[in-house]
Amino acid sequence: MMRKVVIAAGVLAASTVVASAATLDTVKSRGTLVCGVSAGFAGFSAPDSQGNYKGLDVDYCRALAAGVLGDPNKVRYVSLTAQNRFTALQSGEIDVLYRNSTQTYLRGVTLGLRQGPINFYDGQGFVVKKDLGVKELKDLKGATVCVAQGTTHEVTLGDYGRANGIDWKPLVFDRIDTMYQTFFGGRCDAMTQDASALAGAVTTAAPNPADYVVLSQTISKEPLGPFTRNGDEVWSDIITWLHYGLIEAEELGVTQANVDEMAKSQTPAIQRLLGASGDLGSRLGLDNKWLVTAIKATGNYGEIYERNVGKASTLKLDRGLNGLWSKGGLMYALPFK
Repeated sequence: MMRKVVIAAGVLAASTVVASAATLDTVKSRGTLVCGVSAGFAGFSAPDSQGNYKGLDVDYCRALAAGVLGDPNKVRYVSLTAQNRFTALQSGEIDVLYRNSTQTYLRGVTLGLRQGPINFYDGQGFVVKKDLGVKELKDLKGATVCVAQGTTHEVTLGDYGRANGIDWKPLVFDRIDTMYQTFFGGRCDAMTQDASALAGAVTTAAPNPADYVVLSQTISKEPLGPFTRNGDEVWSDIITWLHYGLIEAEELGVTQANVDEMAKSQTPAIQRLLGASGDLGSRLGLDNKWLVTAIKATGNYGEIYERNVGKASTLKLDRGLNGLWSKGGLMYALPFK
């Protein structure tokens, strides 16, 4: 009886390994990563004037393609709405979802999807015209508020209003671009979204950005990160350790410019990160130097942040919670050992 149980367990383990490497094998065979992103989220994923996608989430797609396929340009971007993003992943239309998606309890246990590490800590905020004279949220009693359908913002807006006696009137949109046009066209008194998205909207969509202000108060925690499919363990692990690798690189001073030189370092932590020792990449079905290729493509997390949403970008966001743990933030990499 015991022998039968052991054999059955062995067969199950073998089948799980095969199943868990499904997406990795598909991506390698196809030669292209299919990445689900947003069509118009400034700083995170949006096409430029030549139609090339740029942003923090896009850089994660590029780093992943570099690490897995050896080329950051081997990515096909699929533009998704808040309504169809999870369905696209569930159906296999995309390999990974990098689309400023909040991680929650219900999304974690009901969608058949795995939530990856948080790559941006955000909060739900509000933007108003300065001449409205709004200083705090209680000043928005009776106000019409633009909000996107199928998002955590829609739910939180109702929850916060009921809990605090604010009878605002939601105006719900299924498309972000339509919501922006409506708000900046003057039909809503306020618009609510992730604070980072609001900063981007004011910068890129407002007729005169100086006329608007993003209120300092936020009403929720919005931890954003990637999603993969349940049961695809190897692929999910790659997405997880890519993020940790980018964080670890920043902490160890490994940058896009110096990664080749740092690969010769005698520091054990750097050797393990960059594949000079430890044989870590092969345990994920990748080259041991996969993170060298990824960092060479996009830089470390700090470089990705600053270029797309930080002080070197049009959004000019502070690092805040997205700083390294050693500098007062929440970004923390598990050890590479």
